[in-house]
Amino acid sequence: MTGDEPPGRGDAPPAADRPTVGRGGRWRDQAVALGWLVVAWLLLWGDVSWGNLLTGVVVGAAVLFFFPLPPVTFGGRLRPGPLLVLAGTFAAELVSASVHVAAVALRPGYRPRGAIIAVPLRVRTDLNLALTAEVISLVPGTLILDIDRVRGVLYVHVLDVRGPEDLAGSRDRVLTVERRIVRAVGSPTEVRQLDLEPADRRNHT
Repeated sequence: MTGDEPPGRGDAPPAADRPTVGRGGRWRDQAVALGWLVVAWLLLWGDVSWGNLLTGVVVGAAVLFFFPLPPVTFGGRLRPGPLLVLAGTFAAELVSASVHVAAVALRPGYRPRGAIIAVPLRVRTDLNLALTAEVISLVPGTLILDIDRVRGVLYVHVLDVRGPEDLAGSRDRVLTVERRIVRAVGSPTEVRQLDLEPADRRNHT
């Protein structure tokens, strides 16, 4: 395994990452969670139809009712421009990564090397961890193996690693995805965190 080792698992998450949620906020967060569950359901089926949409709503509501999730607050704001950038770059990377993985699979006699990297995120909220992990896992060639919620670290398996520059590039790609997500849906405070060095970030949490 490669990557810097963050502090121990016993460390408590920063207070800034644990906002207080009111009753109205809980309903809003449940609605957001239901929406993402429906999106995940549609992606699993690979077909957008009224039947799949209604089934996704029913399944998502059942999951939230019988298996209540820890509160994941949304204190950010939706920004149409960065959202379009996020969607466009994701589609482009999806095509590029698919072509690369197909080329690796079809290359005669070639055995690609894989690696596991630890990537500490700069915004350690549950929502950012979940969204970043989901986007990374949907791109062929990268897979989330574990998430350290306390330390805000993603453990990512990457395919076709040839040298240290590939490891650094993979880590940069994860942080770039995080930046796009936070700029698209994060709060102003979270956006400012993107430009802080780790030591400065600890001083601001």
